[in-house]
Amino acid sequence: MRSKGSNARLSSMPIRSRIPTLLLSMFATFASIYVAGRLWQDAENRVYLIKELDRLTGQGQSAISVDDTLKIIACREQQKKLLALEMDLAAARQEGFMVKHSRETNETKVPLVVIGIITRFGRKTNRDAIRKAWMGTGASLRKMEKQKGIIARFVIGRSPNRGDSLDRAIDDENGQYNDFIIHNDHVEAPEELSKKAKLFFAYAVDRWDAEFYAKVNDDVYINIDVLGSTLASYLDKPRVYIGCMKSGEVFSEPSHKWYEPDWWKFGDKKAYFRHASGEMYVISKALAKFISINRSLLRSYAHDDVTAGSWFIGLDATYIDEGKFCCSSWSAGAICAGV
Repeated sequence: MRSKGSNARLSSMPIRSRIPTLLLSMFATFASIYVAGRLWQDAENRVYLIKELDRLTGQGQSAISVDDTLKIIACREQQKKLLALEMDLAAARQEGFMVKHSRETNETKVPLVVIGIITRFGRKTNRDAIRKAWMGTGASLRKMEKQKGIIARFVIGRSPNRGDSLDRAIDDENGQYNDFIIHNDHVEAPEELSKKAKLFFAYAVDRWDAEFYAKVNDDVYINIDVLGSTLASYLDKPRVYIGCMKSGEVFSEPSHKWYEPDWWKFGDKKAYFRHASGEMYVISKALAKFISINRSLLRSYAHDDVTAGSWFIGLDATYIDEGKFCCSSWSAGAICAGV
């Protein structure tokens, strides 16, 4: 596969220092104007009363105190500063600066997406292929995190025989690459994939304050640049569930590969509700937090993609059927492709 993300910064996500500086200056100025405005109002009230007293008593004009005069002058200076900042901000917007694509906190860029690559024992060859194709290792992995705001980690649990050669192999691999999320309280088993996906989302949103969180299989290659630009276009939607949406037959025969023990819950026609394909899907922060908060209550079905869809079906979430997430084949503009 030719899924190789360049190291260039996403063209649709310019990071500019000018806009945050202007905004901080504007907030500080607004606060100053609020305080100065109250003082100015008090000063002007006193001036008005003095003038009225002079008019009624026929006395000459009384002198305005130096303190009141200085307060009025200071407020007028703050107004001038605010006007200048507004003009600078308007000019910056015309130059193409986009505030929403460069949200920063304490000078640290907020990650765009945290990708959890669901893997298992005996799949080191797949993991090495992903590291080589798009994820990178060491400095290149950290560079992707810093410049593109994309964090990627392999997600795995522990062996049923805790501390055996399988666990030691994962610990050794993680010691070499430091690119795993290891759930020590989760036992690896094919029927436990849904629980592992839930653990990933809950762990990731608690650790990283990202805009989005993605679940990916370890046999999927990703075009990092296309992923970044696509997700950037959905930043204004607070509760999104993005993927290659599908539905299908529910199988009630225990011998079938895709057997669903809870088949009877899906009605007489036994068809699943719409949900994103399990190869890769993305949820926004609000949905990831919902999973984290309700992790002990959320039901798991036989398949992890159906399970994730069941969590959101009763929520006010926006479903986005994004063809770029259909990983069946590699094509121009695609985000992912299966091996």
